Amino acid sequence: MTSPITYPDLPVSARRDEILAAIRDNQVVVIAGETGSGKTTQIPKMCLELGLGCAGLIGHTQPRRLAARAVASRLAEELNTPLGERVGFQVRFHDQISDKTQIKVMTDGILLAETQNDRFMAKYDVIIIDEAHERSLNIDFLLGYLKNILPKRPDLKLIITSATIDLARFSEHFDNAPIIEVSGRTFPVDVLYRPVHEMEVEDEKAQDLQQGILQAVDELIAIDRSKRTQGPGDILVFLPGEREIRETADTLRKAELRDTEIIPLYARLSLAEQNRVFHEQRGAGRRIVLATNVAETSLTVPGIRYVIDPGLARISRYSYRSKVQRLPVEAVSQASANQRAGRCGRVAAGTCIRLYAEEDFNNRPAFTDAEIRRTNLAAVILSMLQLKLGDIGRFPFVDPPDSRFINDGFKLLEELGAVTKQRQLTAVGRDLARLPVDPRIGRMLVEANRLGALTEVLVMASA
Repeated sequence: MTSPITYPDLPVSARRDEILAAIRDNQVVVIAGETGSGKTTQIPKMCLELGLGCAGLIGHTQPRRLAARAVASRLAEELNTPLGERVGFQVRFHDQISDKTQIKVMTDGILLAETQNDRFMAKYDVIIIDEAHERSLNIDFLLGYLKNILPKRPDLKLIITSATIDLARFSEHFDNAPIIEVSGRTFPVDVLYRPVHEMEVEDEKAQDLQQGILQAVDELIAIDRSKRTQGPGDILVFLPGEREIRETADTLRKAELRDTEIIPLYARLSLAEQNRVFHEQRGAGRRIVLATNVAETSLTVPGIRYVIDPGLARISRYSYRSKVQRLPVEAVSQASANQRAGRCGRVAAGTCIRLYAEEDFNNRPAFTDAEIRRTNLAAVILSMLQLKLGDIGRFPFVDPPDSRFINDGFKLLEELGAVTKQRQLTAVGRDLARLPVDPRIGRMLVEANRLGALTEVLVMASA
């Protein structure tokens, strides 16, 4: 006996009838809502309410493993079912799914890999592509692949959910599919600009990011004390990566802030550590959560009233000059910065401190480039050949890549012995497609393995 479906008081729940009608009457629906509107957790439940998930699964994709696990746990909790029964999840190297599963939360890479053995996604009733605005390669592959198979699967429903970014493009891609926009942030957010290089420093040494964050924390604690009507408000700090999170955690712990708990949040943390963030078992103190951009749109950290945004993220980018795929720390786009600020308007009026100037914000690009525009197309071609997605030149990408770069990619793969002149994948190409590194570096490793010098070459490849 399954428990009845109930909906918490979230903006998306208020539009339930409209969303149910749109899903029932259309094959493709685009649902847009600011972070925290509840679209990720409530839309799968609406699909269940429509009777979907009985003949096939409700597939729900997330761009990150951490988000897939957290979303599945939350859904299981709301549906009052143990994780792995009515709601299951699958990420690389781990899954919790059973014969009773109706909602399957997974990373987009998992769904893409499944297309090799299930060309028409026959085991799914509905596919929900969540966080589509992130426009990762996997998301673009899935959107193109689904565009090809939807006419052959008229019973398959596709729901694309996104932050309120570039919606018309998704709608046009699927023949002007209907768009439903849901509001998200319910409280006003004050944005304060505190450029790190302009802060007053007690000694004459250059002000670094850690000191900037520490000063911003002090300012937010003072703001919180002045307007507090309830317990202390939690602070969310965005950082580019794991190393910066560890360094900032050390700085904040050394500052010995009273009644304050420092909690890191990034993908490689253990499950128990991740759960500390989402399950508010807490005393009377304040929490400072240090997170990568996983907390920007993929996950909602509960109880956040303040945000500190240094305006940085690690963004994968291919350099055509040096021919290397890098992961530099870059300034985030205006859309990303606004998503971050919106994180503190969920429970009460919030404050976001940006550690850069307003002029800097105004000069930033409106959106982050789609990954296909900033990645090595040789790696993209390799993935497409491995996944049997067809000719890259004819594939229905939301943003098709330039044909010159496609030809460059094929030329490089031919030089590496990964494809033939007829653009067919070779045995070497199959090995390279399995390695999550630049094809050139992958080729070094494949050859080193053949010659028995893998240990030595791994050191060079890592460098």
